[in-house]
Amino acid sequence: MKILSLYSGGGGIDIGFGKNKFKTVLSIENWDKACLTLKKNNISKNVICEDIRKVDFNNIKNRFKFDCIVGGPPCPPFSKSRFYLKNKKRALEDDDSHTLANYFLAVEKFKPKVFFFENVHGFIFKPHEAALRYFEKQSEKLGYSITHKVINCADYGVPQIRQRFICVGFKKNLGKFIFPNQTHSNQDNDNNLFSLPWVNCKDAIGDLDYPLKEDKDKMAGSKHKHLLKKIPPGDNYLFFTKERGHKKPLFKWRSRYWSFLLKLSPNKPSWTIQASFSNNMGPFHWKNRFLRINEIKRLQTFPDNYEFFGNFSDQWRQIGNAVPPLLADVISKEIKKQLG
Repeated sequence: MKILSLYSGGGGIDIGFGKNKFKTVLSIENWDKACLTLKKNNISKNVICEDIRKVDFNNIKNRFKFDCIVGGPPCPPFSKSRFYLKNKKRALEDDDSHTLANYFLAVEKFKPKVFFFENVHGFIFKPHEAALRYFEKQSEKLGYSITHKVINCADYGVPQIRQRFICVGFKKNLGKFIFPNQTHSNQDNDNNLFSLPWVNCKDAIGDLDYPLKEDKDKMAGSKHKHLLKKIPPGDNYLFFTKERGHKKPLFKWRSRYWSFLLKLSPNKPSWTIQASFSNNMGPFHWKNRFLRINEIKRLQTFPDNYEFFGNFSDQWRQIGNAVPPLLADVISKEIKKQLG
């Protein structure tokens, strides 16, 4: 099946779909560093590196036919942070929400059999309700039956607790997509004995833990590096609060972002790998250092030999913004199966 990939980023969706005989024919991405990554890894022979609002869909329609459209539009308008930041515009009021309208403009223009849409789980939060209603209305208008769900990627074998809104739309004459059963579970408090245990950090990246000079040059935790060393694996700054029983509290309860001084546990999946890199925002390695690019690639299930273009921050952003290829593999396999 031929794919039009929108907001392609580092290519996570395309890698996963490619494992099930979907072929990305054309990628549209606005960021030059991500475009170079797509070209470097031969994700698509055709990459348009331009703002989607400037792309001539009519010209594309004369050149290509697509069976499937995939994409994860930039998420800031629907992110969890917008839920708390009252001074920021949300959902469809945000200037960047045009990405949602342009996604459906492509669906309307090319009329694929199926589309795949990914975004942050904040997409379904009540303050963002207008965006979800718009999504449902446009799908109905264009003749698609949609199924959507917030998925924890760890439940499908990704070594990372990463909740994402996933939607699959089928042309109405093709039926309605059914999500596959989860394959993994948190067996510490889950009775799902028929699934495999979550993949933990040690199993995913344990073999990549070796000393590097850069670990000493870069100060994980910045001015709080001495505190980072005292935090148990799997915990964050809340370790130093009164509510957690600390004798000399240093922080107020929920006074910082969750990722502040957040440390991985080798025995659990990673916390969410985010797009931005910071000296005091985790997750950090359980040995009190920054995670490395090859480690976050593993935690996002990118192949070890997959190359990202740009400096450290550029690469981190591409990886953190991506859909884990393994999740895209699982979903696309089920799409292929159900479409026959």
